[in-house]
Amino acid sequence: MAKDTNALLVENIFQQCFASDFRTRLVGGADEPLYLPGTEVSYAEIHYRSDFQRSALHEVAHWCVAGPRRRCLPDYGYWYSADDRDLTKQTAFFCVEAKPQALESFFCAAAGIEFTASIDNLSLKIPQGLLKQFHKQLRCEQNRFDRNGLPRRAARFSQALHQARQSGDTACVTA
Repeated sequence: MAKDTNALLVENIFQQCFASDFRTRLVGGADEPLYLPGTEVSYAEIHYRSDFQRSALHEVAHWCVAGPRRRCLPDYGYWYSADDRDLTKQTAFFCVEAKPQALESFFCAAAGIEFTASIDNLSLKIPQGLLKQFHKQLRCEQNRFDRNGLPRRAARFSQALHQARQSGDTACVTA
């Protein structure tokens, strides 16, 4: 199966922005997202789901949030639990997802695609109050980035996405 053109463009933009400076590559086709730190002989790799453009943008957002120490750890030293979290784990998930999803929303805007928040857990009936709390956290993070600007790597990536879209690279825009 050929890779989605939109995902390939995101990979290329990421590589242009960060491959040499941070020895990091963005790689599609994974069953689950995964970050693998680099070694002396290999680049770090950010694996995103299948070949989905939104998954690529989301995983780059996690990378942009992670500091130097976290980028030395598999999956940045965090846990990932697939679509089977209970309410306690889902609440913890929301706490760590607001910031990267806020960055992802800026990446989506720069790429000209729609952003929708992800609860990433279809098997759990999540109480409306918890969903509202997560959306409020997400808006707070978005507002904070609006006021203070994006972190350096995120700003660099967002600008590159925006430039690709402005230059008429229609692969950056999904229908």
